[in-house]
Amino acid sequence: MSAIAFPRAVPSQALNVIWARFSFAVLMVVTFVLYMSGLDRNGWANAYYAAAVEAGATNWKAFFFGSLDASNFITVDKSPAFLWVMEISARLFGFNEWSVLVPQALEGVATVALVFVAVRRWFGSAAGLIAGAVVALTPVAALMFRYNNPDALLVLLLTGGAYATLRAVESGSTRWLVLAAALIGTGFLAKMLQAFVVVPVVVLIYLALGRPRLLRRIKQLVIAGFALVLASGWWVAVVELWPSADRPYIGGSQNNSLLNLIFGYNGVGRITGNEVGSVGGLGAVGSRWGLTGWSRLFLNEFGGQISWLIPAALILMAAGLWITLRAQRSDLARASYLMWGGYLLITGAVFSFAQGIIHPYYSIALAPAIGALVGAGSVELWKRRSSWIARLFLASALAATSLWAFVLLGRTPDWNPYLKVAILAIGLGAAAMIAAGPLPARSLAVGVAAAALVAALAGPAAYTFDTVTTAHAGAIPSAGPSAQTASLGPGNAPAGLRGTPGGFGPPPNAGGLPGQARAGAGGGTFLNASRPGAQLTSLLEAGAGRYRWVAATIDANSAAGYELATGKPVMAIGGFNGSDPAPTLAQFESYVSQGQIHYFIAGGIRGGSGSSSEIQAWVSQHFIATTVDGVTVYDLTQPAS
Repeated sequence: MSAIAFPRAVPSQALNVIWARFSFAVLMVVTFVLYMSGLDRNGWANAYYAAAVEAGATNWKAFFFGSLDASNFITVDKSPAFLWVMEISARLFGFNEWSVLVPQALEGVATVALVFVAVRRWFGSAAGLIAGAVVALTPVAALMFRYNNPDALLVLLLTGGAYATLRAVESGSTRWLVLAAALIGTGFLAKMLQAFVVVPVVVLIYLALGRPRLLRRIKQLVIAGFALVLASGWWVAVVELWPSADRPYIGGSQNNSLLNLIFGYNGVGRITGNEVGSVGGLGAVGSRWGLTGWSRLFLNEFGGQISWLIPAALILMAAGLWITLRAQRSDLARASYLMWGGYLLITGAVFSFAQGIIHPYYSIALAPAIGALVGAGSVELWKRRSSWIARLFLASALAATSLWAFVLLGRTPDWNPYLKVAILAIGLGAAAMIAAGPLPARSLAVGVAAAALVAALAGPAAYTFDTVTTAHAGAIPSAGPSAQTASLGPGNAPAGLRGTPGGFGPPPNAGGLPGQARAGAGGGTFLNASRPGAQLTSLLEAGAGRYRWVAATIDANSAAGYELATGKPVMAIGGFNGSDPAPTLAQFESYVSQGQIHYFIAGGIRGGSGSSSEIQAWVSQHFIATTVDGVTVYDLTQPAS
């Protein structure tokens, strides 16, 4: 009689590997579906950048410089790396809404994956899963990873830089440190100086916690510094050395200099509010761009976008530093808490106190740090729940999250009104049970942990699902339902339509109200693209091959709509704000006399820069106006005389 073979028990280590792979696969599938489903409902999303993608997909010079139009009159007001990804996609798969937005969604999936990997490596799969889920379910992340603004690529690269820094601390390897610098430097090519905000954190952490001796750590940081300069500076050097007469005007600058754009409009001006060329600025009480101070991230404009788990992240960061208080200098858990905590604090401080142009969707940059701190801290404290201090930290984080979710959901009282009550009840109940003492039964412990996760994630998840099932358009999109005014002081007005800068009034000289996504035919508004009717589109397309630009109009969003409708270059006089001194009146007259521009379309920003106003006045004096689809058009090949 043959012996009966019984299956061998699967070792616990093998089960851990299976669990890690399974949890990662589930997280990736859910995130992919969340970010990809119904992606085309956003249309072109930000038409300004979509038009630049179309230009770069058809002209290599426009690709390199980040031109708004294929005839290379003016660039967008950012560095172009984020456009390159979408433009390569458009070249491979054709220019359409999916080829523009899918790369952004994939960058989001990759960011969630990086956060999972970074947290799992030192805290386990459960922590990685929670961290990745927090990022995926952050409302502003779900918004911007489905949008064509620069932030998706920036956040992916900064997350990679943080992970590479921690690997450098772990191994003492120069290669990992150089990789971190290269990723952050490439982030500069996506959104300029915002990428460098985390550089002090990287330097201090490696200098303080790196494994090699101090002198070698300093040498490694010098090498990484060269890598940072090379990765971020090569494109800047090429553009600055390129003859200005043979390249597009640098949009957003006041003197056609990329350095002016980097350190002015997109640099120090964002901190001080002294932004030459901006159509807005800091009001008497900060009303133009919102109140400054630590409360900014919790007010209406930012609160529902990002702040759901900020209180918990700060509490758990403090708890993590307490846990690692007596660890050796190069302890990786401590390095992780300091890396992600420093990332959160320094970036949050810049956003909180910046007096220049700032929009709530910028806060997506905080999502990876919040997710990492919540995932790592919550799991580490749960493992130590036999200690009353650990239970107090964990219960405090959960209670703060539940109470803050109740406040945030209270700002939309007519939207799922019972959700805030359920979150508060479940969250405070779970927090009380955690604080009361070690849970005797395993089943009870699992139930409390599940309740805690539901209470912590239900609020942002609900906002996220609302975001991905709603169409968004315009220059300043907003996640979640529109919040009512909270009594938190001036500069906190209610948000409007999706795509509206909630609480920020229309800039001076704006051609309409912000938030009018795709509103009406023709001229568009300062923050939203024009939407020409069939007759105007046919007029612009007729004989388009004979002209370098089928039309010219003031401000880039107006020009972008005409470009997307016709597929032809349109000159954006004055750039994004209509305030760039390009072209001058003399240059515009020269273009017209050479027959390079067919039509001038009135509308856009009323006034704009001095040269924009001069051009509009000159056109109205020398050419006859006609109305097509409700829009005033001048044929520049037919002078009035």
